[in-house]
Order: sequence, then C-alpha cells, then structure tokens
Amino acid sequence: MEEKEKKKVELKTINIKDVTTCDATAQMLRKAERDGVETAFHRAANMKACPIGADSACCKHCFMGPCRLNPKDPYSKVGVCGATIDTIMSRNFGRMVAAGSAAHTDHGMVMLEIFKEVVHGRSKDYSIKDPQKLEDVAKEIGIETEGRELKEIALDLCEELERTYTQVEGEIPFAKRVPEKTLEVWRKYNMVPRGAMREIMELVHRTAMGMDQDHENLIHQCSRAALADGWGGSMVATEISDILFGTPTPVRAEVNMGCLKEDQVNIIIHGHEPNLFDSIIGSVNDPSLIQAAKDAGANGLNLVGMCCSGLEMLCRHGIPHAGNFMSTEAILVTGAVDAMGVDVQCIKQGLAEVAKCYGTKLFTTNPRVHIEGAEHIEFEEHNPRACTDSIVENAIVRFKNRNMPIEIPNIKNEGVHGFSHEYINYMLGGTFRSSYTPLNDNIINGRIRGVAGVVGCTNPRVKQDYVHVELVKELIRNDVLVVQTGCSQISLAKAGLCTPEAAHLAGPGLKEVCEAVGMPPVLGLGACVDNSRILIACAEMVRTGGLGDSIADLPVAGAAPEFMSEKAITIGQYFVASGVFTVFGVTFPIIEGTKFHKLLFGGLEEMGMGKWGFAIDPHDIAQMMIAHIDKKRKALGIDKARERVLVDMSDRRDLEAA
Repeated sequence: MEEKEKKKVELKTINIKDVTTCDATAQMLRKAERDGVETAFHRAANMKACPIGADSACCKHCFMGPCRLNPKDPYSKVGVCGATIDTIMSRNFGRMVAAGSAAHTDHGMVMLEIFKEVVHGRSKDYSIKDPQKLEDVAKEIGIETEGRELKEIALDLCEELERTYTQVEGEIPFAKRVPEKTLEVWRKYNMVPRGAMREIMELVHRTAMGMDQDHENLIHQCSRAALADGWGGSMVATEISDILFGTPTPVRAEVNMGCLKEDQVNIIIHGHEPNLFDSIIGSVNDPSLIQAAKDAGANGLNLVGMCCSGLEMLCRHGIPHAGNFMSTEAILVTGAVDAMGVDVQCIKQGLAEVAKCYGTKLFTTNPRVHIEGAEHIEFEEHNPRACTDSIVENAIVRFKNRNMPIEIPNIKNEGVHGFSHEYINYMLGGTFRSSYTPLNDNIINGRIRGVAGVVGCTNPRVKQDYVHVELVKELIRNDVLVVQTGCSQISLAKAGLCTPEAAHLAGPGLKEVCEAVGMPPVLGLGACVDNSRILIACAEMVRTGGLGDSIADLPVAGAAPEFMSEKAITIGQYFVASGVFTVFGVTFPIIEGTKFHKLLFGGLEEMGMGKWGFAIDPHDIAQMMIAHIDKKRKALGIDKARERVLVDMSDRRDLEAA
C-alpha cells in the first residue's frame, strides 16, 4: 500500500483528450489516475523518443560502437567500420523485417503443427471444421483431390505446406497464387521466397557487421523475407486456422468495454493464436464450470476477446471484443476483469503491474512468452483444456473474492465482421456465380473508385483511433472500398463504420453498391496475420480481369496509420514488394532524402513493384492514397468512367455540418 501511495503521488497526469478518442479508454484513464496507476499512455508521455533511433541513424550491430550518425546531415560521417547512413538504415530495416517475418512465420508453424496432430489423429480436442476449404487449398497448390479420402488429401497438404518453412531451394507453395506478371518481377530480382527459415536466416546474416553493404542489394533479401511472411507464414496460418476453426462468414457482434458484465465472471483472452481461444470457448461452456461460477455468486461466465486473438473469434463466432492494443491495460482498470490469459505478440509487460493493482489474475500460456510477475499455465495442444479450465477456475475464485469498486464504461458498439475472401466471392456473385466480377465491374464503371487496405496497430505517440477513423471516413466519402485487419478493425467498429447502415457516410457510387449488396463500406477481415486475405483478394482481382496483369496495376492502396510493431514493417514491405502503394503514419525509420529513402519511396516502383509513402495527418494519407488510385485508373484507361472530384476541406466541413 505504501508503495502504491508513493506511485500515486509521482504519477504525472496526461491530457486524456490528446491521447485517445475512445470514450471507454478515456474513462478508464481518468480512473487510473485517481487510483495512481500508470499505463502505456503515461509512460509514452514521460518517455521521449530518441530522435537518432527514430530516424534509424544509429548502429549497434557490433561492439566498436554503437555508432550514431547525424540525421540532419547524414552523409557528414560514417560508422567506425565505414558503414554509410544507407548501409546502416537498410540493415536496421532488414532486422525489423526479419523480426516481423519471424513472428508470423512462427505463428504459422504452430498452426501447421496442430493441423498435423489433428490429421494424424493425435489431437482429439480440435477437428477439421471446413473440409471444403481444405480441398480448395489443396487444389490450388497442385494436390490431387478427385476420388481421394479427406485424410489422404490432408496428409499431402501438411507435407506441401511444411515446405513454406523448411525448403532451402525452389519456390514456396503459395507462389502458385501470385499473378504471373508479379511473379516475373520477383524472379527477375531473385525475390521469390524459398522457405521462411532460409530467408529469415539469410537476412539476419546479411545485416551483420561486415556483410551486405549495398542497400540496393539488401532490399532484395528484405523483400524475399517479407514475402515469405505474406505469401508464406501468414497465409498458411490463415488458411489452416480456417480449416481447423471454420472460415469466417459475416456475424454481427459487439465491441468495447461495455461487453464486461459486473454480475458475471469476466475472462479476457488476448494475443494472436486462435487455438487458446478455441479451447477456452469449450471451458466457459462446460456445465460444471458454469455451475461453479453460479456457486460463487455469479450469473455466469463472460468470455471477451482483445487484440488479434479476439478478432479471430469475433469474426468466427461473434464473441464480444473489448478493445485494441492501447486499451489492454485500461480495461483492467475497470476492476471487473477476473482473469486475462495471454499467448503471443503485442503483450505489454505493463499488464502485470496493472493487473496486480486491481487483483486481476494474469496468466501467460505460451512457452515463448513469460512475464515477470504473471503466473504461467502452460498451454499444451494435446491437453488444452487443462490450461483453459484452470484460467476459468482462477477467474471464479477472483470473482468470489472481489474487494474493490467496479467501474465498467456503459459503451458498446455493434458491427458486422468476418468477411473472408471466400465470403466476399460469394457475397458479390451468389452461390452459383461466386466471383469478383461485380467488384471489378464496379471499379471499371467508377461506382467504386478503388480499394484500400487500412490495417495495423494503435500507437500512444498519436491519438488512439483518431487517424484510423478519420482516414477511413475520408476514403469511403471518395468511393474507396475499405478492407481491414488487426487493431484498426476495432477502431472502426467503435466508430460505427462496420455496419451496413454506415453506407450513408460513403460517396454516392460506393453507397449504391453497399446498399445493393447489403454490406458495410468497411469490410473486417480478421487479425493482422489475415492480411494474407487481402493479398489473395488482390490476386483474384487480377485473375478476374479488366484491371491489369499484375497487382501493381490495380487501383488499390494500403495504410498502417498508427503502426507500432516490427510486424507492421514486414507487412508493409510484403505489400510493397507485391505491388501495392503503402502509406505509414506516426513515424518512419528512414531519413528523407537519402539514397535508401529514394529506393523505398520511388525506386521499387520503377522496378515494377509498389512503393512506400509516409504522412501523419489522416487527410494527407487519404489524399496520397486516392491520388495513387486515380493514377492507376488513368493507366488502365478507366479514369473517364467517373467524375473525378476530391473532397476538399470545405466540402468536409459542409458534410460534417449536415
């Protein structure tokens, strides 16, 4: 108590209106300050970002340094070994790509291992829930399915997809999905991934001291490792998750902290791998555990998701979702969370201290992630319920012994989520003529100007959710259809943009299409690993015809306006290498005007790929994306199909006033 009181005195308050647009998070931040509890928002306000590190102008890859170059005069000196600013930045960029690719690759390998256990009959807790998807994926990568038993096909699929990770020569299996012209560019620059382990290993080696010292050469390996994620590790993770847990179809579900229930045992699962969440669904529906909760005085068990594992189950089962990355500490401040179970990725160490302050049970479950101060309950695929039942049992004990005031924001927002590639295909063309033709036709005739992927994290260096929401509002006003993954999806759901009713915020062409189909102007595709669904959709648009021969020809653009993770850099690079103009916000770890900056922001496009963009203001990001989409429309000769009117600031004010 003494220590807590000391912290309460020392805690610096923040201007909450400046750090979040999420009313529920704001309410909890005010409570946290009253309680003397520090969150990531407070730490960000008190921790100034290193300006040299932010521009990637430092190198610590050997012990002659670390070497710091001057971002304002980057060519004035070199590192001790002679490394130039372009070598240093490209090496740092490569290490970020390697780490991000490793994260999704490891996730994909876990899903493949579970799939193998199921196929071999060694795991009884999971099963193949979408056999049609299994057959479809097998066919796509050249596995014979006609007249064969499902198990035979599945065994071959396991073996083939394993090459995604372990192969040391050749091309990864899902390279068969890539449009031929895009694949030609990759082959020209030796960028087609062999196996993810090979590519990540080589990239880390090439970024070491004394290794690759030509930024133009190094970017090829950066791209190859990134593509091993997008068209490899992530794609395998998504496809296997669909096969095992079901391919998402649209479901109406609630988001935000109002999903917590004071009279029930509240359990949150946070992380990225759907196997933990799938198992705990069984636990909270177990009659004996439900009875135990009632015996403890609760009216039931309330399971809620956060971050990407929450999105996996939001999209598949409509399980309520409490909030994105920057709300994970704030929700504990409610005092209503009885247990939080976490697995991998985007888990703040600060959760342990906040959980301790409110008596919440915090459990790590994965051998890759232990947190000092949190209890670890190992999650084992052969006996998953041992872990998830234990989480529920501990949550019930905590509910019974609650000893502090509960404050739950009375805020819930509804949205429609779960737009897998397969469902978009069906939604546009129907059961017998499922096709992307209606999408392509409406882009060609101008009702839809283009497609934008707005994805990624939330970051305390900018106002939570603001850039995502304002950017997407601007895009849909200009008839750009938006697809979403990751924390961005929850930002937009909280803003009410994931419902068919939000079509009234769209431009006239997009509104007409949304109303005809009954869809929102923003399509939520799932977790950040599910960016692979966007790649598949882009490839399908090319195959459908009328919009060019490669992904680089499409009137599409991407953005991660509040990114914070190395995974986001990898995602950005595999979209750029695939041919998509991709804009990041917050900051970008490259010095403008350097040779490496010119390569990323223009040179790659000249080589037949996409390019990077950077802006902080959401309206600037939107205009960059719209200008790129219009450039691609003009190149395709379809720019005359629509009246090209950009919404300017005065128009926006008029719309908002109306």
